[in-house]
Amino acid sequence: MELGLYSFAENTPDPLNGGALQSPAERLRDLLEEIALADQLGLDFYGLGEHHRPDFVASAPVTILAAAAARTKSIRLSTAVTVLSSEDPIRTWQQFATLDLLSNGRAEIMAGRGSFIESFPLFGLDLDDYDTLFEEKLELLLAIRAGGKITWPGGAHTRPIPGIAIYPAPVQQPLPLWIAVGGTPNSVARAAYYGLPLMIAIIGGQPRQFAPLVDFYRETAEKTGKDAKTLPVGISSHGFIAADSQDARNLAFPAHSESMSRIGKERGWPPTTRAQFESGATPNGAYFMGSPQEIIDKILMQQEWFRHDRFGLQLSVGTLPHDKVMQAIELYGTVVKPAIDKALPRAISPIA
Repeated sequence: MELGLYSFAENTPDPLNGGALQSPAERLRDLLEEIALADQLGLDFYGLGEHHRPDFVASAPVTILAAAAARTKSIRLSTAVTVLSSEDPIRTWQQFATLDLLSNGRAEIMAGRGSFIESFPLFGLDLDDYDTLFEEKLELLLAIRAGGKITWPGGAHTRPIPGIAIYPAPVQQPLPLWIAVGGTPNSVARAAYYGLPLMIAIIGGQPRQFAPLVDFYRETAEKTGKDAKTLPVGISSHGFIAADSQDARNLAFPAHSESMSRIGKERGWPPTTRAQFESGATPNGAYFMGSPQEIIDKILMQQEWFRHDRFGLQLSVGTLPHDKVMQAIELYGTVVKPAIDKALPRAISPIA
């Protein structure tokens, strides 16, 4: 199994540091140090989310990943996610192909509809076109990925391309393209139809309830003529690691609660409570909050449910002290990863 990290590059007041707020430049410097450490420890991938809000600093994640490429040697560099509905597929391809060249074949695209909607008014798009935008732009992106001169008829959201090659060509052929979903069956079916790897974000509820969704993905892939055994599945979740289980939860809760409550308020949800947080951190809950052994046990238990090939841990939800995040990455790379590598040898290549 591949183990990696992902971040939304949050930049919010740090409740464990007197509510201190970093400058965007300081936050990006810390982020690059975190990615570099993940690479040094042999973690497999790092994903960076695209957001257009004041509480995140990664509105241009590929630019940040390019900076990370210059500091790293082997870790794969991905978005988590690229909001394809509001992107230009041609520029998206060119940016990732360039990242692939800079990183010597370590770039990945993870496309999704996104969990926030700020990019739609920002780029003059109608939110009612959410699904049709994604579908049409994904088809164009796949046509570009196939290589050669692109003849594209155009559509409601894209212009015609009259037999033009798109440059530069990446190192990887094909450049990996994942579809990230939050649990919508239509999105899962789309990934299966196109034969693309699937990443499922599980950030609440009972993770085992997602097992039928994974089965649906594999069944749909087979029904549409794909070999499901060659299609990787990934699971991503919120979490934090410390040497002591209770320390991990005590460190993570204030920032997690502040972040989730703030976003929840925007969406009409009640504030996050400590009881809800602790419930999510139990073995059957969605959060990976605890000691290295707890994280190991939970990954292995979920692998029995999902038979997945990749796990991504979000460190952190809300702002935590940089040194604590670095310590968590250290434990993830030096304790959790070796145990998982021993228990679950890799079976599927991430290339698709």
